[in-house]
Amino acid sequence: MPTLVVLFLVAGWPLLRTLWFSFTDTSLSDLKGGQFVGVDNFFYLFEDSTWRQSFKNTVIFAAISVSLETIFGLIIALVLNAHFKGRGWLRTAVLIPWAIPTIISAKMWGWILHDVYGVLNEILIFCHIIKEPLAWTASPKLAMVSVVLVDVWKTTPFMALLLLAGLQLLPQECFEAARVDGIHPLRVFWRVTLPLLKPAITVAVIFRSLDALRIFDLIYVLTSGSVETVSMSVYARQQLFDFQSVGIGSAAATLLFFIISLATLGFLMTGGLKQDK
Repeated sequence: MPTLVVLFLVAGWPLLRTLWFSFTDTSLSDLKGGQFVGVDNFFYLFEDSTWRQSFKNTVIFAAISVSLETIFGLIIALVLNAHFKGRGWLRTAVLIPWAIPTIISAKMWGWILHDVYGVLNEILIFCHIIKEPLAWTASPKLAMVSVVLVDVWKTTPFMALLLLAGLQLLPQECFEAARVDGIHPLRVFWRVTLPLLKPAITVAVIFRSLDALRIFDLIYVLTSGSVETVSMSVYARQQLFDFQSVGIGSAAATLLFFIISLATLGFLMTGGLKQDK
């Protein structure tokens, strides 16, 4: 009971208050003077092209970044699971990008990707890959690519850590039997390692997808919430603080909450059905 009370105060009450605000026209300057407007705020969101763009951006960002992080994370996990000298040091080094706070990573990459002072443009020009500096975070065509690049750099170690933990829990008898029978390592990976690792991959993808759907700080720092990269969380923040519309901002936050809840339910149901089969 004490735990439930704490959870209600920390999570339940703010959620209920946000849900109530989403049905009002409350302003940030007068939190007690809002009037009940029903579902008008939600209709406004459905008609707002910026909200639709933010939904599209969030889904694209989550799909691409999680896919790349899963692939690279699995490769890194397989390497770190092997026995070689200095493995402990390499594991520690791999975790450094993930250990750096997101705000610091975003500011650091903001300078790396800078169109005038950025080192990435200097390297690409020196290697004759590009002829002139590119505005990575300002260009409509490159802004989302830049955000995904930074997110993959930062979060791939997290995926690698989860998958490495799954690899270390796999029964070694299967691999020893395959080694004795002389089965090719690639065949062992596809027929033994990957099927046994599916539960760990599912958990890692679920955690990372839910985190990607509520992305805020990386996009906000790198691109200042431009239309090309604005996420649903950034949109909600803009409505709440920039436009001081607590009602619309709360409606956006409520929709984001239900989208993440439905995504969680879908992941769990899909994973459960696969396990039953």
